[in-house]
Amino acid sequence: MKNPLAQDLDQILDCTRALWEEVRGQRIFITGGTGFFGCWLLESLLWANDQLRLGVSAVVLTRDPAAFERKATHLATHPAVRLEQGDVRDFQAPDGDFPYVIHAATEASVRQAREEPLQMLDTIIDGTRRVLDFARSHGTKKLLLTSSGAVYGAQPSGITHLAEDYAGGPDPANPLSVYGEGKRLAELLCALYASRHGMECKIARCFAFVGPRLPLDIHFAIGNFIRDATRGGPIQVNGDGTPYRSYLYAADLAVWLWTILFQGASCRPYNVGSEHDLSIADLAREVAQALDPAIPVRIACPPDPGQPPARYVPWTKRARQELGLSEHVPLPEAIRRTAAWYGYGHAR
Repeated sequence: MKNPLAQDLDQILDCTRALWEEVRGQRIFITGGTGFFGCWLLESLLWANDQLRLGVSAVVLTRDPAAFERKATHLATHPAVRLEQGDVRDFQAPDGDFPYVIHAATEASVRQAREEPLQMLDTIIDGTRRVLDFARSHGTKKLLLTSSGAVYGAQPSGITHLAEDYAGGPDPANPLSVYGEGKRLAELLCALYASRHGMECKIARCFAFVGPRLPLDIHFAIGNFIRDATRGGPIQVNGDGTPYRSYLYAADLAVWLWTILFQGASCRPYNVGSEHDLSIADLAREVAQALDPAIPVRIACPPDPGQPPARYVPWTKRARQELGLSEHVPLPEAIRRTAAWYGYGHAR
């Protein structure tokens, strides 16, 4: 059976082909390998492994191997993959050296941040410390941390795009800052271990994304809008539609993350995302236009003219200039590919 992501995986391989030789015959340890980021990394790794006959093997940490096998059987049962059951905070280390480690565990769950903030903080900090200790003792040369644009805190209204040298941060007195503060500490831990133990720690500050496997039923606006459209509409915007976001397609995300792991400078964070910003209201209209222009868009409340719109948009000059990265899949096509993966029959 043809892989439904073959077009995307071929694109990823075309953009990363020159990078893979250094991992020939090597082992990679991945946390968070069953989530949105992790599945895309695993899909693209195994595609490159099979196409280029790299002889790579991956150990993927997961709390529930059986659930992952049901979710993505072809990944979980691939001969190059071994699932390791455990929690990122206290997992039993597999034997042998792992020259490459990807730490992608911890979802940006709004519900967990509200209901179990201490558990979220423990998972980020204790999990990162456990992974770094594992890397230190298992011959790791390069480690990738998937951090977040949340480390910058609220984006000032006078700044359209956040660069890596922006010196702001989350409000430490606000309990809802737990995710951003946790990721800040995770980055600091990477810097400390890199300085003391000599491993290269690469940091990807990730913003917002769209693509196959993106959940359509949680707090991601673009996922909710695609869900609404595939059900025939209307597309419901729950707020006033004024916040600004940008969305990088998942195949581009995978290219950026692999490039940062292999070629990024140690402890030099790189923003990962799209610079093409639009309001949430315009995003809803973009989804309708891409899938079915007849679908109506409903916005719950009018904007407050005295309130500047919130923004969450990266500046990616560092990644573009230092690593040659770019955005290949425009948003309308990204929306169509995501809807098609979920079986939307009218995606064009």
